[in-house]
Amino acid sequence: MAIIAISRQVAALGDEVAQELSRQTGYKFIDRKYIERRIIELGFPEDKMKKYDERKPGFFASLTKNRDEYLDYLQTAILESASEGNCILIGRGAFIILESVPSLISVRFVAKNEVRIKRLMNEFNWNEKQALQRIEESDANRLGFHKSFFNLINEDPSHFHLTINTGIVDVEKSALIIDNLRKVLITPEKEKLGKEKLQSLYEAQKLVNTLIFDYKLNIVFLKAVINGDAVVLHGVSDSAAVAEKAIAIASSIMPDKKVESCISIVQDFKAYP
Repeated sequence: MAIIAISRQVAALGDEVAQELSRQTGYKFIDRKYIERRIIELGFPEDKMKKYDERKPGFFASLTKNRDEYLDYLQTAILESASEGNCILIGRGAFIILESVPSLISVRFVAKNEVRIKRLMNEFNWNEKQALQRIEESDANRLGFHKSFFNLINEDPSHFHLTINTGIVDVEKSALIIDNLRKVLITPEKEKLGKEKLQSLYEAQKLVNTLIFDYKLNIVFLKAVINGDAVVLHGVSDSAAVAEKAIAIASSIMPDKKVESCISIVQDFKAYP
């Protein structure tokens, strides 16, 4: 049960390679439209998507609950999909959301600007200025998205098993390289550990969603971490009573685990409107 997460520059053929890799391996290709639909199905307002989806939120958008809600729904959609196994996910920070999963292979696709410009000019019948503008806008949006939601630089190669320049390596060979890497790296032991880790991450995210969306607890940046028989809650609140309520609810949901709180209590903290 391997998972392949793809990060890509615009016009670096990430979708094309993912489709070819799906054909070669039989893995399910979970594209951006599927994840977008799932985020909306889970409860995020469709009219708010354009403010957050693979872009840095504007100043005011970053100061509302929608920002955290989008991230919770995004992580849920990614973890749901990855839990099925043998799948290919593209964009939206999947490579970092799943970074701790032993059965993950993360790949980034790049190409020189002149290559990307020519591809966009041919695809959309644009002139060079229009193509360059699209590249600069997309690169800035994706950089801002990853910095805002995950506090990382998406261009940092240390987050990936492999970076492929599709200006040099074509689509079919790129897919073949990734498949060969999968065969070498993903052992039965890693598949087993990956399945266990995904279950842990998914259960932790479902707990967060229950506390935030069902019980509407006023805890910002809430995160749950499951480690063996322990669950640790992280976040920020202005009330110790709210933190205690979170512990009580989590304990009732996961009675077989010891629930601990690392929620910071800041008395004058002002939560998102």
